[in-house]
Amino acid sequence: MPHAVKIPAASTIHAVLDRHGLVKRMARPRPRAQGTPLSDGLHPNDLWSTDYKGEFQLGDKRYCYPLTVTDHASRFLLLCEALESNREELAFRAFERLFQERGLPRAIRSDNGVPFASPHGLFQLSRLSVWWLRLGISIERIRPGRPQQNGRHERMHLTLKQQATRPAGANLLQQQAKFDAFIEEFNGERPHEALAMKCPADLYSASPRLYQGIPEPHYPFHDRTVVVTSCGRLCLYRKKINLSKSLAGQAVGIKEVDHGIWLVSFMEYDLGYIDLEEKLCSPSTIPSGQKCYLCVRNGQKNIGAGDGTRTRDVQLGKTAVNCKQRP
Repeated sequence: MPHAVKIPAASTIHAVLDRHGLVKRMARPRPRAQGTPLSDGLHPNDLWSTDYKGEFQLGDKRYCYPLTVTDHASRFLLLCEALESNREELAFRAFERLFQERGLPRAIRSDNGVPFASPHGLFQLSRLSVWWLRLGISIERIRPGRPQQNGRHERMHLTLKQQATRPAGANLLQQQAKFDAFIEEFNGERPHEALAMKCPADLYSASPRLYQGIPEPHYPFHDRTVVVTSCGRLCLYRKKINLSKSLAGQAVGIKEVDHGIWLVSFMEYDLGYIDLEEKLCSPSTIPSGQKCYLCVRNGQKNIGAGDGTRTRDVQLGKTAVNCKQRP
């Protein structure tokens, strides 16, 4: 009809109603940090523990943030670095020097705080933890409010506080000298009853896994390899899907498991599923439906269907492969 009233677009109607306060905004639930399965770490370099000892003020009124790393099995104090803040770039440099000196562990255990985790990232992944994954290091997270799950490391922090921070150094340089002296004593002169009265230096040796830069990821069993944009998005068939800024610049593998449904994988981990119609990424879930931290692909070295795939084809909303129930 020539004089028919043209109906406004849905976005225009929403904008008008919102302008007059008639739209009820839905609160987005904040992702809650969860712990992961924890390994025993029976041998040196099987498991390292890391944390920041609580910050304290120096003589020059600046604050010191000690970054510490210990070997779980031998209790060897690998690192005690006096940093000016807990910024991610400072932790990157400290860990890179440590990897160059001591090699790479099989896993690193930490709490859910920054920079080890990102409270708003996919599976709480931070740029630091993504870097660890690229190096082939597994990530372990203790449950919130359960510092006893990293009890050996926390006990070392108590001794560190008593012997190397009271009184505090005049500046970061002097405080680092106190930390270095503490490391020498803790590793070489202090026997531990749990170690049959041996010192950590008697049991620890550097890891045979050398740090040789970051290997490029390969996804031979996926349909495509896509690089995440600087704003944390995947661009697929002219559609932009938000993934995570912590994965910016990283190559991920994608594989179509159903019409319009794509599995997204990073290294040997399945991150979730992309629905091209909804332009959403749904994280993988464990059998009970609860979101897990990160899902390791099932039998990645020996599983394989007739078409050569190494991950089972599952549809959106179904169980992610080999995502074990958290104890």
